[in-house]
Amino acid sequence: GKSMTEEKVYVGVDVAKSTFYVAVTDSGESRKFTNDDKGISQAVRYIASVKPAGIVLEATGNLEMPLAAVLQASRLPVVIINPRQVRDFARATGALAKTDTIDARILALFGARVKPEIRPLPDRKARETRNLLTRRRQLVEILTAEHNRLFRADDDIRPSVEAHIHWLEEALSDINDELDNCIRLSPSWHEKDNLLKSVPGVGKVVSSSLLIELPELGRLNRRKIAALVGVAPLNRDSGTMRGKRTVWGGRAGLRAVLYMAALVASRRNPIIAAFYQRLLDAGKMK
Repeated sequence: GKSMTEEKVYVGVDVAKSTFYVAVTDSGESRKFTNDDKGISQAVRYIASVKPAGIVLEATGNLEMPLAAVLQASRLPVVIINPRQVRDFARATGALAKTDTIDARILALFGARVKPEIRPLPDRKARETRNLLTRRRQLVEILTAEHNRLFRADDDIRPSVEAHIHWLEEALSDINDELDNCIRLSPSWHEKDNLLKSVPGVGKVVSSSLLIELPELGRLNRRKIAALVGVAPLNRDSGTMRGKRTVWGGRAGLRAVLYMAALVASRRNPIIAAFYQRLLDAGKMK
């Protein structure tokens, strides 16, 4: 019979706005699903039935979030990978020669060959994600009903329905943000982690410190991030700084970790070394 390693099945999911494709390593076909609640639950049933060792999604900027949340809540072994890493893999294996698109099959192959670390979601977290998903579904149902009412509403009750719709949309947006954070801080989110660790001088400590202490990473520009950490040369008395002493101080624990990393990087990473030398030449202190 087959050895244990051969029998491990990996699933790749290529998510687009209105549809997504699911590919399984041991079959050449991709199945298409609609990217809505119905399509997602069909896909999750199908994926669970093949008992995968890993499910690989690409971080595509929130399109993958609803599906990832349901996979996580179902305690399925999902991992969300940085697109650049997948592209590098596809080039290296020659899979990108024929087509320039990363498809579900390449993502499944990436899972099978690279075997990215998959840490299961703790029960408590899975339950939290499930609760958020349930609440999201309820809000969507109520919103749909209110939109239908608005369509038939007389002028005298229209403002009331509109106000409720506005409130529901705000609530839905909050739930979406919470789900988003749940996933970005979950063990399956490798996107930032892998990107950070690919920089010479950035190891596990720096990476996890940044991910935990700086959830804003990836959402703010580099100047704002530098200000948050407290490594930006800000004027204390400039208009924006007045009364915001916390920003000036920044996050000291993280700054210490980054300082050590910069020291290591100035020896290993040629770009940082050159930058460090330029600063020394410009008369900045060590």
